[in-house]
Amino acid sequence: MPRNRRPVDRAEKRSEIVNAARTLFVNDGYEHTPMGRIAAAAGVTTNTIYWYFGDKDELLVGVLNDIHADALNRFAALAGLTVNDRVLWVVNELEKYHRLVDTVHARTSTAACIDKWHNDFHTLWEHWIAAELRSEEVADAEIEPTTRTIVFVVEAMLTHPQDEASKRAIIDLLFRKVGVSS
Repeated sequence: MPRNRRPVDRAEKRSEIVNAARTLFVNDGYEHTPMGRIAAAAGVTTNTIYWYFGDKDELLVGVLNDIHADALNRFAALAGLTVNDRVLWVVNELEKYHRLVDTVHARTSTAACIDKWHNDFHTLWEHWIAAELRSEEVADAEIEPTTRTIVFVVEAMLTHPQDEASKRAIIDLLFRKVGVSS
């Protein structure tokens, strides 16, 4: 006879599943983490995961939302730093999740929910960059191409990791070239 379990709030159970998946996806990679391992780590059955998430891609989006919410909370505390320092922080933060960054880029063409998440992520950060450029009085005609350039440089640094001094030099040069003081 199954033992009685304490009732668990739906949000709490969802959070337990996301936390288990987050740890496994970060440590072992999305591709190397079967749903059964996530279920075991969360203390649920695989079917339980499907009550909360339609598939593994939706679970990945749940993990990405969780990571992003945590990062945004920490990012908000950096408001007093220069834009250069905040962009460097973003690069360092994204490097912690390089496996997931690679997974997101690889899966955007096959998973609509991941593609949507990725587009929304870019939109949010591109709007932030554009607002920073406007506050530095970069010409309106230069905002969009400069924003794209900054995004491309950040993504290149994630693809080709640099030491801290090199990252700093690249970011500082980039912002000097676009007329933003550090």
